[in-house]
Amino acid sequence: MDRPAGRQPDGPGRRRRRAEPAVTTSEGELTYAASGVDIDAGERAVTLMRAAVERTNRPEVVGGLGGFAGLFALDTARYRKPLLASSTDGVGTKIALARALDRHDTVGIDLVAMVVDDLVACGAEPLFLQDYVACGRVVPERIAAIVTGIAEGCTQAGAALVGGETAEHGDLMGADDYDLAATAVGVVEADAVLGPERVRAGDVVVAMASSGLHSNGYSLVRRVVDRAGLDLTGTPAGLGRPLGDELLEPTRIYARDCLALVEELGVETVHAFAHITGGGLAGNTVRVVPAGLEAVLDRGTWALPAVVRLLEEHGVPRAESERAFNCGVGMVAAVAPEHADRAVELLIGRGVPAWVAGTVGAHDGGPSARLVGSYR
Repeated sequence: MDRPAGRQPDGPGRRRRRAEPAVTTSEGELTYAASGVDIDAGERAVTLMRAAVERTNRPEVVGGLGGFAGLFALDTARYRKPLLASSTDGVGTKIALARALDRHDTVGIDLVAMVVDDLVACGAEPLFLQDYVACGRVVPERIAAIVTGIAEGCTQAGAALVGGETAEHGDLMGADDYDLAATAVGVVEADAVLGPERVRAGDVVVAMASSGLHSNGYSLVRRVVDRAGLDLTGTPAGLGRPLGDELLEPTRIYARDCLALVEELGVETVHAFAHITGGGLAGNTVRVVPAGLEAVLDRGTWALPAVVRLLEEHGVPRAESERAFNCGVGMVAAVAPEHADRAVELLIGRGVPAWVAGTVGAHDGGPSARLVGSYR
């Protein structure tokens, strides 16, 4: 694999590789840079991102400059029976809009959110994350902006960024193309794992507002933008800001808020979380509903976001919106009914708009989740 650098700046598990001497022949220059891999550019990117990465360190991070792997000391004395949880994801075609607008400082936050908000769904605390950036050409400032966003996401999630890799694939990707992926590891007590096994009839579904479209449905979004000739720098009626700003709004990171909810109310009260990604609200909520039960969510408890209405005005059917987009809800929690108001109060106090959106009841057959009513 062509790598200009192991993109491991000063800090645990982040190594840097030195450039080899240039090789020339009488037939012309034969260097790594001439072949499309610029080691010097990779080194400059490392320098630009160093401070942001260092800010993500946790006390458990072990090691320093030059390591080939990130080390993290799990404090086993802190846990009774710890289970490690892991999650891998990417950002998807939202990156195409970042390229179109030449703004690369937010997609790193999206990357972290997609991974850690999956982790916390089972009640796991995100511990550390490693990222992978593949690109056609290393532009140091661009790579630094991407990784600075990743570091910001890790800071929001409380996770350490213990390693990463930037791979320059000039023969496979266009010069300005790049893609992102990350893997995070978390920990949860074996007797505190959340999920459908804990959900029961009478539970209340608490919705947490999304910050925008998050990181799903962007192939459809881009198709609408292209077909309708929408101007990413213009401000459509009802949106209140340029369309590009709306579409690049980073994904809300709920990890610490969900963990605070569990810490305050306990697993006897907070039974499950569902991260609302591809598949929409009903399609993801059903993943935490056991057989014989159904989650019924009332659209009338919140307003459909203006950006979704805009996309619908340009041809997206409502049924497709509710499958492709989060429609204003980025995470839901199933909680015991007697503590629903307290759960909402706690989340709002932490800056996450939240409300009671539905209930869980008996249902014949397999697990079910559906939306009823009309949006405000």
